[in-house]
Amino acid sequence: MDEVVPTRTTRSRSRLRGGLVTVATVLALLAAMGLTVLGLGSADNAVANYDASSWLWSAARSELARVNGVTARVDTRMEVPAARRHPMQVVQTDRVLVLRDLHSGQISALDLATLQITATTPTAPGLGVSVALHEDAAFVVDAVQGVVRQLDPQSLVPVGEPVRYPPGITGGTFDGKGRLWIAVPAEGTVSAITAARLPSSPAADAAVSPRQVETHDVAEPSHELVVSTLDDGVAVLDRTAGALVTVVQGTTRRTVLGEQLAGPGTLPVRTSGPVVPVTVAGQRQVHAITDGAVRSFTVPGEGDRLGAAVAWAGRFYCADDAAGVVYAFDATGQLVETIRGRWGGPLELEVRENHLFINAPDAATARVVNDRHEVREVDKYANDVLGGDPPVEPPPPPPPPKKPQVSKPGAPRSVTAAAGDAQARVSWQPAAGNGAEIIRYVVEGAGQRLEVGANQRSVQVKELTNGETYKFSVHAVNAKGAGPSRSSNPVTPTAEVPDAPTSVSAQARPDGTVVVSWPEANGQGNKISRYAVTATSAGTNAPAGESEGTELVIAAGELEYGTQYAFTVVAVNDKGAASEASPVSDTVVPFTVPGAPVELTASTVADQPGTVAVQWAPAEANGRPVTGYVVEVGDKRSEVTDTRTTVGGLGDGQNVTVRVLAVNEAGEGPEATTTARTVAPPRVTVTGSSATATSATVAFTVDAGGGQATCTLARSGQPAKSGPCSSITMSGLTPGTGYTFTVTATNAAGSGTATRAQATDALYGIATCVNGTEPEQRTYCDRDRDGRNGNEIFSVPRQDNDRQVGWARPGTRLKALCKVRGEEVYAYVYNDNKRSTWWVRVEYSGRNYIPWVWLNLEDGDNINILPTC
Repeated sequence: MDEVVPTRTTRSRSRLRGGLVTVATVLALLAAMGLTVLGLGSADNAVANYDASSWLWSAARSELARVNGVTARVDTRMEVPAARRHPMQVVQTDRVLVLRDLHSGQISALDLATLQITATTPTAPGLGVSVALHEDAAFVVDAVQGVVRQLDPQSLVPVGEPVRYPPGITGGTFDGKGRLWIAVPAEGTVSAITAARLPSSPAADAAVSPRQVETHDVAEPSHELVVSTLDDGVAVLDRTAGALVTVVQGTTRRTVLGEQLAGPGTLPVRTSGPVVPVTVAGQRQVHAITDGAVRSFTVPGEGDRLGAAVAWAGRFYCADDAAGVVYAFDATGQLVETIRGRWGGPLELEVRENHLFINAPDAATARVVNDRHEVREVDKYANDVLGGDPPVEPPPPPPPPKKPQVSKPGAPRSVTAAAGDAQARVSWQPAAGNGAEIIRYVVEGAGQRLEVGANQRSVQVKELTNGETYKFSVHAVNAKGAGPSRSSNPVTPTAEVPDAPTSVSAQARPDGTVVVSWPEANGQGNKISRYAVTATSAGTNAPAGESEGTELVIAAGELEYGTQYAFTVVAVNDKGAASEASPVSDTVVPFTVPGAPVELTASTVADQPGTVAVQWAPAEANGRPVTGYVVEVGDKRSEVTDTRTTVGGLGDGQNVTVRVLAVNEAGEGPEATTTARTVAPPRVTVTGSSATATSATVAFTVDAGGGQATCTLARSGQPAKSGPCSSITMSGLTPGTGYTFTVTATNAAGSGTATRAQATDALYGIATCVNGTEPEQRTYCDRDRDGRNGNEIFSVPRQDNDRQVGWARPGTRLKALCKVRGEEVYAYVYNDNKRSTWWVRVEYSGRNYIPWVWLNLEDGDNINILPTC
């Protein structure tokens, strides 16, 4: 269903009331933050943020990288001290970059012409405060307090008076025309603010303030609202009613999604073009809305960790944080591309300077998509900018959990009502979602039916009659339908209501509790029986509890750590009549000790004795920045700020217990534990050996003790030979000789050895004499004969007839023992003209000599391998 409503004039009730913003943004801390430009000198490379570039945050490195969208390259990197692993909001124009550290709350302004920090200012840490930037205007939006203050983007000095709304606003981004849009769930409205023109000089008249220029009704009061700014206007998703309202050029259009919105939908912070995509993460569906027409399509995969789909250049891009991919769909909803990266953790999509930038703050890479949908990878840690290797990539994300069984929600808990003057306040605690997020709550009674946002859980029922008794019921609605209702206590409205407490204060304690206190209210003649406390965060109002005294301690874990809250208090007298709400308290951020570090691993450092390497993923901060980690390994204790360290001095081959715990303002958190072993000296086990006449091979295994071992083989009196730690061969040995070999394996912790006895094989030769081709040569080698003949054997190394002991028939295999110099012998044609003075001692009728020219040694006939006799 679609309806067009002409815009009415701006509401007469003004929110331009004076006062000071409670997040202390008025205090500009001009001390430099100390950013470091990496790889480029700021003096020589001070340049503006030219077109097609965007600054991307890298939490793992605590640095910003400026990415040129045209080249997909980083040209500048800047370190942000003390922000490692911190979530960071980054807003930018061509001349100014503003950062807000969600862990510390600090806002910093950077002049891109000089690459220098121009100012810093504190805000309360956590979720609840955001920064908006457009041209020369900067705004700090305190959603909890409902305060919107303009700042000079260079000095962060406040400009004029803030614009004030009821607590619990949402939105706070600029449209393409420079209007800042704010949604007010308590009223069901959205309004636009225009920035004041900055004074030309500090002495100039600065009385001018930002102005609220238009306000539009977009929902019933207390509905849950989500905002996306447009090129000229705003889109507001009414989650409670299941409708999208757009305000474009003064015209309000409402598109009812009805059953199509089967769960809480999300919008991108900024939408480019006429199509507004509504993403329902739990159903993995996207509903693209144009001029009242709805086109729906399904995102592949499983799980509910989908980011809001972003419209860009005729396509829709939807990030799946769990799978680490971005799906691209054409205008008809057909999947046309899947963009994968080495990503872990959340993915951020932003259209800027005619490009889509896809950033994973926890990873080393990003992607840039141009208007032709060409995707290119960006190395955020490019070596030509900084040098050095990038950090270890995060492990792939775990598979998404199985989808739970889904059924209708349970009944709300603790439904209470308090009467006022012709009205009643109904409050309740959440209902069980039973596998699906609550979409809205329905309050019925006094002939009225009110629908309230899932994040509100408190509503004023008006137009009641004093003196009559009323009872109210509340039920929850999820994607499966309406759950059972629960009834409140009966109440009777009356004009005799107590005064509200005049002030409220809140304090977050290190144990995770929050203490809300107030002065006793004036009962106007009746006794105050109890006080009801409501907690307000960005876009949310919900009961926090009740107290009979003037203090309420909200238990640890009831409020979300790291989220900003403020509180109001209603006094209820003994007749059940309730006051108006008190003034809103100061903002607090619940916190407690950090969670235990996750993914803790400890490993042997192979090249360092007595040392282990410890690494872990950051602990949950739980509302305050983690300032460091305590690492205990054995009896060694150290404190570090990074998520990895090495610990030495532990001894060799020691099994140690590793404990790591995180520290924040609240103290030390629970520990994570694992075990590790330091490198031990190697152990060598010989598994076998073998030999030839002149070499021996020893085979072995090495337990390297967790280190990196090098191995050698040695024999007595000779240099060791290096080789692989599996087998080593030593050559140049004497045939037929016994040896003892020593294998040595060495690592950082020391050495281990093993020995092996192995004899070389004996060396044999073949008595060789081959008849020639000439007539007188044809029988020369056939037998022993008078005079000289081949293969004659003597007792001395000379051809002495008196000392001849025999003749070896050609082909006889003789065992060679050693060599000696003697009479020169020439074999002529009978053995390849071999000539030598070497004689070989052989086993023949004892140990006697044969000229080497008549004995061809096996394995190459190398006389040098024989020892000298």
